[in-house]
Amino acid sequence: MTDKNWTGVHPQAIVDPSAKLAEGVTVGPWSYIGPEVEIGEGTEVLSHVVVKGPTVIGRNNRIFQFASVGEDCQDKKYAGEPTTLVIGDNNVIRENCTVHRGTVQDRGETRIGSDNLLMAYVHVAHDCVIGDNTILANCATLAGHVRIGDFAILGGGTMVHQFCNIGPHSMSGGGSIVLKDIPAYVMASGQSAGPHGINMEGLRRRGFSKEVLIELRRAYKLIYRQGLTTSQALAELEKTWPDLPEMQPLIDSLRIAERGIVR
Repeated sequence: MTDKNWTGVHPQAIVDPSAKLAEGVTVGPWSYIGPEVEIGEGTEVLSHVVVKGPTVIGRNNRIFQFASVGEDCQDKKYAGEPTTLVIGDNNVIRENCTVHRGTVQDRGETRIGSDNLLMAYVHVAHDCVIGDNTILANCATLAGHVRIGDFAILGGGTMVHQFCNIGPHSMSGGGSIVLKDIPAYVMASGQSAGPHGINMEGLRRRGFSKEVLIELRRAYKLIYRQGLTTSQALAELEKTWPDLPEMQPLIDSLRIAERGIVR
């Protein structure tokens, strides 16, 4: 690691002497890298980017112009506590994205996994946790404490209420307002968002077998077309598919749905 004078830093960039930049990091002109920032090998910070700490960014990320990464959160209870942002590897954070650090009222950390695409103008608020291989399309907005599962896709302009969980492999339509949890595999859209079946095409592309897709469709009908409460549906899922690994994410989605699920 080196803390300054790395040849990948443009002369018109400002890098705090305490920041830690690995070999191969590039920082474009008029970008600012503040104290308590650590950036992993191969990450590109383009021009006019602000990165504040405490923030840890992994390897081979690309952060585009005018993004604000690791800024103080907008929670009025925040009083300057040293909370953190952690970003994994191989993410793309496009123009004008805003990603805020956590709060002590939660885990004190906002976390983004690896291999994610945050398109232009995406907002990730305090204490959010984003998994791996997700896509957040332009102007998707996450309130505080939101959880996004692996391979989830949020359509452009999706707005997610605080404390909601977006299950793995789920999908929201553009312009959706999400006020409750979207279970794993489910497509949802509308204002407020309602369920519209299983994300079949996405699951096929990811290699889910025809047999598994049939069972997931049966599970969807059990949850949404049998008149069951969430707790009743959960019990039926656990009883009917105790040994199908692909069913576990859906079961977990119902188990943690404190706000309820989209209906």
